Amino acid sequence: MTPASRKVAVVGVALADCGRVDDATPYALHAQAARRALADAGLDREVVDGFASAGLGTLAPVEVAEYLGLRPTWVDSTSVGGSTWEVMAAHAADAIARGHANAVLLVYGSTARADIRTGRRTGNLSFGARGPLQFEVPYGHTLIAKYAMAARRHMIEHGTTIEQLAEVAVQARANAALNPEAMFRAPITVDDVLAGPMIADPFTKLHCCIRSDGGAAVLLAAEEFVRDCRTAPVWVLGTGEHVSHAAMSEWPDFTTGPAAVSGRLAFERAGVRPEEIDFAEIYDAFTYMTLVTLEDLGFCGKGEGGAFVEKGRLLVRGGELPVNTDGGGLSAQHPGMRGLFLLVEAVRQLRGEGGERQVRGRRDGELPRLGVASATGGWFCSSGTVVLGRD
Repeated sequence: MTPASRKVAVVGVALADCGRVDDATPYALHAQAARRALADAGLDREVVDGFASAGLGTLAPVEVAEYLGLRPTWVDSTSVGGSTWEVMAAHAADAIARGHANAVLLVYGSTARADIRTGRRTGNLSFGARGPLQFEVPYGHTLIAKYAMAARRHMIEHGTTIEQLAEVAVQARANAALNPEAMFRAPITVDDVLAGPMIADPFTKLHCCIRSDGGAAVLLAAEEFVRDCRTAPVWVLGTGEHVSHAAMSEWPDFTTGPAAVSGRLAFERAGVRPEEIDFAEIYDAFTYMTLVTLEDLGFCGKGEGGAFVEKGRLLVRGGELPVNTDGGGLSAQHPGMRGLFLLVEAVRQLRGEGGERQVRGRRDGELPRLGVASATGGWFCSSGTVVLGRD
């Protein structure tokens, strides 16, 4: 067997404490998630020779690796917003397949909520005012306004309604109700979403993700390590990544996100079609992200996302394509760059560890065989998509 032919599996996943965590540092949440993921895999820390992290420390991931007591020989600090972790997973899988690493740990932790409550930081309306952003920020074009403007463009071009966008939030909350780890579980209605305070037209409060604390970790390893693991492997079948734009003026079409490219690449490399996928974990900082990514991934046609999300199609219970089975960033947790949480949930679903929110396969009612995690970074600036499957 040559290194280039090695299969790659996710062998361990875990969340740190999430939601309201007032007594932990981001470093502590990184460590907690990492320990739990290694325990989940049943592997010792010494097996980890690759490490990927972003968002913490002056020299990420060097500082975090040091804190965890790791001395990796392969590292990745790619930082492209929320899609960072899917892109890192793609890089890690390639490195393992080529023999440049044997086991790569991806880890993230953030006290985004607690920091604001205690005054250690304030809410940020933009990512800064340097480079291309200098032409937008002075005019009040905030981060959320960029998403809101894109949503409005979709509504104008394709007739998508605010009620259809609200359905994304309602169904995410219904899925969260089945997740004991979700931060918000009380049911909401379309009317509840529409009646909320306006944040950025057309988004009211419940169209927007929550702010939480939390952390997550994912351990990928070469196939020869699988026999020593405590859990069944979930295989990385195909990945794709794409960078679209930084300035909104350079985005050719507000109704098509970068997942249209990363998703196509991931499905092609996995050798599967969208209609074969049993469930999808999609980055949902705002309701429009879910809707347009469903189109971009090929689950429905361009402009058909509004109709697709109606009639409960995204629900774990009875939905044709369960989406964000843990409740997503709209209801479960969102401590910042949430892409790693998508991978954790996808692996749990494929293992059959979903509990009340467990998805069943489309065809035979058994455990799902194929899932996809697709994350977006920035303001639709980047995307990473990972197709996962079980034996």
